[in-house]
Amino acid sequence: MVNFETLDVVVVPFPFTDRPAVKRRSAVVVSSTEFNKAHEGKILAMVTSATARWETDVPLQGWGQAGLHVVCWVRFKLFTLDEDLTLRKTGTLSKRDGEAVKAALTRCLAS
Repeated sequence: MVNFETLDVVVVPFPFTDRPAVKRRSAVVVSSTEFNKAHEGKILAMVTSATARWETDVPLQGWGQAGLHVVCWVRFKLFTLDEDLTLRKTGTLSKRDGEAVKAALTRCLAS
């Protein structure tokens, strides 16, 4: 079993809320290492290249470093996925992008 860390970019079968289908998509691990180990899973945020933006989308400056092939944004469409369903890791967010994602996630969640 591979242990994925916070802010790793991974490829997963992404669930759709409006239909019973999944597609392989990139996502960012936003849960802590402690959560991931305790639950043998992780909480993920969607990565998108869609042109329609959500107000809370975070643009990725270092998208190439993260293993992405086009300009992308982290979108806080969150889901939990078992560890063994992760297909592969493509990279890790840069320090700058990681800080931006963490700050935006904090603003999005109730405290």
